[in-house]
Amino acid sequence: MTYEEYLDEVTTLIFEKYGVSEKEAVRLVMAAQDREFFVPHDQDAKLRNVDQAHKDAKALYEARN
Repeated sequence: MTYEEYLDEVTTLIFEKYGVSEKEAVRLVMAAQDREFFVPHDQDAKLRNVDQAHKDAKALYEARN
């Protein structure tokens, strides 16, 4: 999947799995992007898969607290 599709997937997973609002899920992903959390995913397409998206969604959700 493309980098943008990957970010959408992570955002959707945060919203669906952890019950936060869509706005909050977008905020979490954007903040992570600002911190360059997703730079490796942009550089290596192998990191842009559904399994990794689940891991990243969990990590971002848990880090918010």
